[in-house]
Amino acid sequence: MFIDEVKIYVRAGDGGAGCASFRREAHVPKGGPDGGDGGRGGHVILEADSALSTLIDYHYKRHFKAVRGTHGKGSQRDGANGPDLVLKVPRGTIVRDAETGAFLGDLTRDGQQLIVVRGGGGGRGNRHFTTSTRRAPTFAELGEPGEEAWLELELKLLADAALVGLPSVGKSSLIARMSAARPKIADYPFTTLVPNLGVVTSGERSFVVADVPGLIEGASEGAGLGHAFLRHIERTALILHVLDLSGGYEGRDPLEDLAVIDGELAAHAEDLSERPQIVVGNKMDAEGAAGNAGRVAAWCEEAGRPFFAVSAVTGEGIPQLIRAVGEAVYEIRQNAPADEPLYEAEYVHVPRADREILVTRAMDGGWDVSGAGVERAVIITDMQNEEAVAYLQRRLSKMGVEERLRKAGAVDGDTVHIGPVSFEFESHEGDGRAGG
Repeated sequence: MFIDEVKIYVRAGDGGAGCASFRREAHVPKGGPDGGDGGRGGHVILEADSALSTLIDYHYKRHFKAVRGTHGKGSQRDGANGPDLVLKVPRGTIVRDAETGAFLGDLTRDGQQLIVVRGGGGGRGNRHFTTSTRRAPTFAELGEPGEEAWLELELKLLADAALVGLPSVGKSSLIARMSAARPKIADYPFTTLVPNLGVVTSGERSFVVADVPGLIEGASEGAGLGHAFLRHIERTALILHVLDLSGGYEGRDPLEDLAVIDGELAAHAEDLSERPQIVVGNKMDAEGAAGNAGRVAAWCEEAGRPFFAVSAVTGEGIPQLIRAVGEAVYEIRQNAPADEPLYEAEYVHVPRADREILVTRAMDGGWDVSGAGVERAVIITDMQNEEAVAYLQRRLSKMGVEERLRKAGAVDGDTVHIGPVSFEFESHEGDGRAGG
């Protein structure tokens, strides 16, 4: 079963909580704070694996969660980081945020990794909050929640050459003759419903060829499974355009078929029509194929396209075709930019700045305060500890939250929402403290 599009939910591990403890030793009745820090939660990482060729594993299981970090302990013992959760995907997998559509990454090289959600940071132990006026802090930070997201994974096959053409022109028979691939082959249209990959050896060189299911007129507009099939041609360096020289059951004209597929490739993506192309006339063993081969050869010579007349049944012309494709692929590889993908990503994902603070009116008439930094400060605060809450108030004031609320029109008594916590606004203008 070939799956090339899936939607999955990923959640990174939460950070461990810091520890509030004090050193206890003989003859030291009031030792200083020695609480350890919590460990970081595990990231969720996608890794390209050349041994995979489909996203089928994510068709049956769609929810994935990394392990949290452990809590800090006394005697300055920090908690352990949660292990990262590594999910293997095929080379050629594109990753997008399912909610925003933002491009996150394109995994094209074997072993390439992409952190899709990050584990929450561990909370700091109470030893970090000692000052000249606070000699024995009784609070520590909570662990930060791990990130979570719904992701869209889309697989675009990474092949050096792709066999394209109308249904029943013999693409599956060709890939079976050229490589060790063994696709389903039958004498009727739409036998191939999923792309097949085969490795072809040509002397000391080798290349990967893809058998893309038959396209039909209107495929670029979604006719049949057009978009699903055409996406697998986008990364291909070389197109092998396969024609049925026998004319098939309907007596089709190979040159008309050539024009149809050329039009669909150009309509799907402009650069596809400019991609290097070799025209392959198949079924030379059939009656009447020689005449059509002459007409197609003349057209290709005038158009400047290489043409090979072959028979997947008898093997006629196959060695010459393999050598030509091997040389063409080798030349394309040599001319490709070093250390760069042949086709670059279309988008760049830019995360929001950590210090950005936004104040807006809430549905209940109060105020919503948002921003990665300010929300994190609230989330990691132990609201059951008065000393921790007082520390948060001073921290929010230094971050400029109170000033922004006043400028927005907040008055004493208004409800202020920051993340999962709500406060009553109390202005402390002039005394350096934050309301709450």
